[in-house]
Formats: sequence, C-alpha cells, structure tokens
Amino acid sequence: MSDTTLLVFRGDSIKTGTEQPFQVPVQEGMVVLDAIHWIQAHAATDLACRWNCKAAKCGSCSAEINGRPRLMCKTRLDEFAGEPIHVWPMRAFPLIKDLVTDVAWNYLVNAEITPFTPKTDEPVPYRMAADDVERVFEFRRCIECFLCQDVCHVLRDHDQKAAYYGPRYMVRIAGLEMHPKDTVNRTALLHREAGIGMCNITKCCQDVCPEHIRITDNAIIPLKERVAGRYYDPIAWVGRKLFGSKAD
Repeated sequence: MSDTTLLVFRGDSIKTGTEQPFQVPVQEGMVVLDAIHWIQAHAATDLACRWNCKAAKCGSCSAEINGRPRLMCKTRLDEFAGEPIHVWPMRAFPLIKDLVTDVAWNYLVNAEITPFTPKTDEPVPYRMAADDVERVFEFRRCIECFLCQDVCHVLRDHDQKAAYYGPRYMVRIAGLEMHPKDTVNRTALLHREAGIGMCNITKCCQDVCPEHIRITDNAIIPLKERVAGRYYDPIAWVGRKLFGSKAD
C-alpha cells in the first residue's frame, strides 16, 4: 500500500472554488471513484460527487481528470504512476457543488428531437437487415455520460448551447435517421436548431467516448453529408424552389 495525492475541486463556483489536496492510501485495482469515496469517508464528508453503478454503464461519475473528461469509475489510479491527480467537475455545464454539475440542458435538447416514428401499419416485430441492426446498435450504446458534450469546444469554450445540440444528440439523431423503419426527415432540424454546421469534426468527442462510439465518423459526418446534399446541392436547391418542401 502507498499514498497518492488527489487535488479535488471544492466549491460552488468555478471562479471562486479551489483545489483541495488529499492524501489517499492506494490499494491494487483502485480507481479514482474509490479514492473519492475514501475522501468522503475519512477526510471530507461534505464532498459532493455524483455516481451510481461503478461499472461504467450509468454515466453518472463524469469528471475532468488531469484536464481530460473521463469516468471516475473507469480511471485507474495506477495510470498516473504516483503523480498528483487533479479531479474537476465538467466545465461545459453549470456547477452545483464540488464535482456535481447541472446537466439539465441536455434533457431539454433531447425533448426537441422527434422520436422514432415508424409507419402506422408497420408489422411488429420489425424485420431488418443485419447491417442495419448493427449500424443503429452502435448509437444505442450511449450511456449519456455527457463527456462528449463536455469536451466539445463549441459547448465548452464558446458556450454556444443555443446554436448547437452537441455530439451526444448528433448520435441520437443519427440513430433515428439511419433506422430503416423511421419515417421522419430531421434534416431541417439538423440544419437549423441542432446547428450541425457548428461542428468542425475535430474528433475530440469520439476520443473521450467510454463506449467507443465513432461519433464523428459514423454519426456527425454522415449527417453533415445529408444536410449538405439537401441545402447546398444546386440541383436540390432548384428542386425546392420549383416544388417546395415541407422539411425546409
């Protein structure tokens, strides 16, 4: 057993809060969430932290560890070789206290997306090709940890939440748009309210996804192509001018 230093953010404001150092005894296999629990039990009982499953499936224990958005329950202490570990809240969202942020905005955005809408006479269970099932299933793996939202420079650095839904909801829309039984065209939503044009495909969201969803490659880029084909293709533009479109 040895000790490691955790520098944990404390406070209810990023501007006025500070890091507080804690010496935590380390045992083999410990993760950052274990260390936070030790601190809560022995050093700071009022330390606020959100968590649930401790199995990297609920998405609750998101934080910034040494500046990188990660799940605390999936980040082992031995990765840092005894170096100090900085644990901060996600800075793309309003801070409540310590490591807990208010992510309610995400659920407001989610409510604006038209849900899965099959034909009214579509027989159940659905018959789908294996390739279609595999493609849609990738997007269903999202655990809504919002790490991709936190790392997105549009939401984090520029605070453009009114202009861009963020990568998590590009994934949700992609899962709907690419579903062979869905009947709704969400291209206009992507072009306007969702603001897909704000994304410059840096792939930072894809890099931090704990479920290894290829957010940029398989969701954002195909959706960008659909929007570009509809709104920036000259033939499509002429067709809309001549015949109109309910989706515009």
